[in-house]
Amino acid sequence: MPPNERKRSKTDVLAEDGTLNPTPSNVLDAKFQEGGFFDPHDAVQVKYEMLRRVSVEKASITQISDEYGVSRPTFYQARADFEQGGIAGLVPRKRGPHGPHKIQGEVLAFLKLQHTPGEPLRARELAKLVRKEFGLDVHPRTIERAFGVKKTVE
Repeated sequence: MPPNERKRSKTDVLAEDGTLNPTPSNVLDAKFQEGGFFDPHDAVQVKYEMLRRVSVEKASITQISDEYGVSRPTFYQARADFEQGGIAGLVPRKRGPHGPHKIQGEVLAFLKLQHTPGEPLRARELAKLVRKEFGLDVHPRTIERAFGVKKTVE
């Protein structure tokens, strides 16, 4: 194995995928305390087992919410997510807009007219032009994303 590629822990992978339970110590179910198969760090597994306990074992929602360290509204949201999307529905989704919501239609067409292909993208200058033309505050990085410019790490 190359020196740069260390083996990632399960916790690292869960964190990268957005499925790391931020409060594993709040999961009080004994199965999750034993180690092994049940992992309180795995948010999807915790939610699924919580739902299963109510559905199959007929445990009370209040009891299970307390035992799994979540509010009742969180339980109901998890149940709705599961009913709509199965286990995949339990995977946390990014909140907020998906995609450049300010840069569409007329604004995007305007930006494309202002930019000469093959030349550097002047996102700060373009942001000022959008503010002047449309009265819209757009961050330069949003413009870069709309043009597919990858952010480089310096």
